[in-house]
Amino acid sequence: MNINKIITIAALGITGLWCSAQSNVIEEVAWIIGDEPIYKSEIEEMYQDMQNERTPISGDPYCVIPEQIAIDRLFLHQADLDTIEVPESMVQQQVDSQMNFLITNLGSREKVEQYFRKTYADIREYYTTSIRNRYRIGQVRSNLTKDLKVTPGDVRRYYEQLPQDSIPYVPLQVEVQIITLNPIIPRQEIEDVKARLRDYADRVNRGEADFSTLAILYSEAPEGVRGGEIGFMGRGQLVPEYAAVAFNLNDPNKVSKIVETEYGFHIIQLIEKRGDRINTRHILLRPKVSPEDLQAAVERLDSVRTDIVDNQRFTFEEAARYISQDKDTFNSRGVMVNSATGTTCFEMSQLPQEVARTVASLEPGEISKPFIMRDPKRDREIVAIVRLTNRIPAHQANLSDDYQLIKGMYEEAAGQRIVDEWLKNKISTTYVRIEEGWRGCDFQYQGWVKSK
Repeated sequence: MNINKIITIAALGITGLWCSAQSNVIEEVAWIIGDEPIYKSEIEEMYQDMQNERTPISGDPYCVIPEQIAIDRLFLHQADLDTIEVPESMVQQQVDSQMNFLITNLGSREKVEQYFRKTYADIREYYTTSIRNRYRIGQVRSNLTKDLKVTPGDVRRYYEQLPQDSIPYVPLQVEVQIITLNPIIPRQEIEDVKARLRDYADRVNRGEADFSTLAILYSEAPEGVRGGEIGFMGRGQLVPEYAAVAFNLNDPNKVSKIVETEYGFHIIQLIEKRGDRINTRHILLRPKVSPEDLQAAVERLDSVRTDIVDNQRFTFEEAARYISQDKDTFNSRGVMVNSATGTTCFEMSQLPQEVARTVASLEPGEISKPFIMRDPKRDREIVAIVRLTNRIPAHQANLSDDYQLIKGMYEEAAGQRIVDEWLKNKISTTYVRIEEGWRGCDFQYQGWVKSK
């Protein structure tokens, strides 16, 4: 089989680029799978990656790692047979995201190159290959398990057969509704912010100042530290107001008009367009909320709470629909949804800190007094009230309360059995040679070492 050399999913950490083998010396071959060798240098490289990333290795690394590389190559060979295509736009979006992450954490493109001792183009190529292969392996696994059917009876039998110490312990969880208000910002404060941005834009357009320097000095966006550069983004990755202006820019030497988004007010400068993606830098300023305006929002929300609790003029759900300014919840009666699980249940650590602290003192059905919290998405102070809908005490998982959790466990176990059977068959029908010194292992799958 003719498949590309890859880095296994377990070792997609950033250090793999740093310690890549550079010499042209003939390398020691540890395994051959199909017609592709697995080199000792690959195994050493991956082992170093996993140590640097503190990835646990269950067993001898010189047994576990080459077996994982071999497994990945079996999946990739099947991907070739199935002609699995990877949406290139999706790959490039993920590569852009990874490169932006590196630039954010290391400071600049030049520092990224210095850290990895490679050119920026080579680093991009490494991540492009890694992400493409990861997607293709995932698609093969999905194809193998796509016909898996699960019935409530299957889930019940699976649960009944679980050893007692394998039944997961579910921590305390809560279900919460929320109503938020944004304090009113005085018109003069907004005009002052716009005036500052117009001044910055005029200075850049006249050639009196460098946009990236002004971003470092004045921008309130996280990207300010790297000159306001946000990296390559597709239109769908940007808020609509920003995208509408950014994608109409053509001159990298000019600055956009002022753009208002939910995050504040921006000016934008084009860096480069690449197909349907764009790289820009921006300066963000947020109008400041005065203590008086914050207190006014508290008083208004306190009046809303009184109308719900004491006067019963409307319900919490009605207030959430018509009064709340929380974009994520006002269409769902104020019900908060856990983005990590897709359910309405939260562990306390998964809630915003102020919400968790407030909910801890409520009984189910109670509505809190107004409190000030920081909007985690937009990094600004807002006022909120919350209603504790339900509190589920910590417990060992059971079918009545945690059916979806147990169903997920069953699907994972059943899917893995299908994949394991497929791998055993592929191993038995694939040419595999393991060199002396690499065979004395307790491998996860039997059949790698062929009997003579």
